[in-house]
Amino acid sequence: MTNRRTFVQFASAAAIATQARPILGANDRVNVGIIGLGGRGTAHLRSYLSLPNAAITGLCDVNQAAREVAQGTLSKAERPKAAEFEDMRKMFDDKNVDAVSIATPNHWHALSAIWAAQAGKDVYVEKPASHNIFEGHQMVAAARKYKRMMQVGSQSRSTPIKMEAMKLLQEGVIGKVYLAKALCFKRRKSIGVTPAEPVPPGVNWDIFLGPAPMRPFTKNRFKYNWHWFWDTGNGDIGNQGVHEMDIARWGLGLPDNRHEGLKSIYCTGGKFAYVDDQETPNTQLATFDYGDKQIVFEVRGILTNGESGMTGKGNVVGNLFLGSEGVLEVEDSYYRVYKGEDRAVVMEKKRERGGADTTALHMANFLAAVKSRDHKSIHAEIEIGANSAALCHMANIAYRTGRQLRWDVAKEQFISDSDANKMLTRDYRRPYVVEKI
Repeated sequence: MTNRRTFVQFASAAAIATQARPILGANDRVNVGIIGLGGRGTAHLRSYLSLPNAAITGLCDVNQAAREVAQGTLSKAERPKAAEFEDMRKMFDDKNVDAVSIATPNHWHALSAIWAAQAGKDVYVEKPASHNIFEGHQMVAAARKYKRMMQVGSQSRSTPIKMEAMKLLQEGVIGKVYLAKALCFKRRKSIGVTPAEPVPPGVNWDIFLGPAPMRPFTKNRFKYNWHWFWDTGNGDIGNQGVHEMDIARWGLGLPDNRHEGLKSIYCTGGKFAYVDDQETPNTQLATFDYGDKQIVFEVRGILTNGESGMTGKGNVVGNLFLGSEGVLEVEDSYYRVYKGEDRAVVMEKKRERGGADTTALHMANFLAAVKSRDHKSIHAEIEIGANSAALCHMANIAYRTGRQLRWDVAKEQFISDSDANKMLTRDYRRPYVVEKI
């Protein structure tokens, strides 16, 4: 990524964070429909409520109770009641919705974004951009074909302290950067075992599963723990981890549009300590070899120490960049630069307490692009988000096949490995099919 682009990103986010809130007329507002009203969708709702140029006009969830809670939030904020939808396709037909904000489980991200783009809606979609690599390609194709703005919820790209740290890296603060280590040490306790049971009243289980195979309803496959099943999630490397993977790519200056220079991927790990319903690993170590530089990604879900100067109660989440002259570490609350043989701290900046809502900053960038129609102004445009997600998917594929994989940049597939290439996509359950655009 060029220094100029990074500077523009930093300047624009800082401006959003500090400018006085303008008084906008109804014609200046973007009518937003939110799809998926669980924990992250509730955060979407609250962030949009803080933005004067957004109006919430649609609420969609397969769970009636979630829709009712969201309507209650609107009422407490003294905002008009929004139209309710169980099926997102009906929201896409609503002319009173200009853009959609997608906070569904991962397996729905691509299809809902593509359907929305085909219906003429702009899209903010949560990370990871896609559930698999094929889907990411189709999301980019849909955004271009239908001329839609599509922002991925990698809000680090709109977080001033992280933008400043990336700018320093690209200016050579630690010399030539040769290694990015991404840390996802997030404490995850056992999810236990939950048996199959009748679908709760008010829940459309068929739509919830959507592109995934039909399975019996269980509590673990429904609220939040869907992250730990291959049908619907991507483990923690694709949950919390994709934020750090995106920062690793960003800090190394890797291209946004393809995996230029990527030679091989290797990943080991397992699900240790627990006997429960979880399918994805709770411990994972992946290496991406780019020849003259590497990304190393580590997931630890069980009790662990920190790393470098990064410590935390239960969670150590962030990135370490190693250069020829020093080390830069960055996480949500600070960045720090160490230089020389004695590893002296030469630069440090902490995020101010009570600072701006970084999700709202990111959404403000999206809403500005909806008005300007300039997809190049989007901080985590779909091409960026899809490529960061793809590395998480590659790591999971290497883990599941149990071998080192080599990547063909031109063909965008693994070299001489049919088993791995089958995992570039999935078998879709009709009618919830992601088609080639």
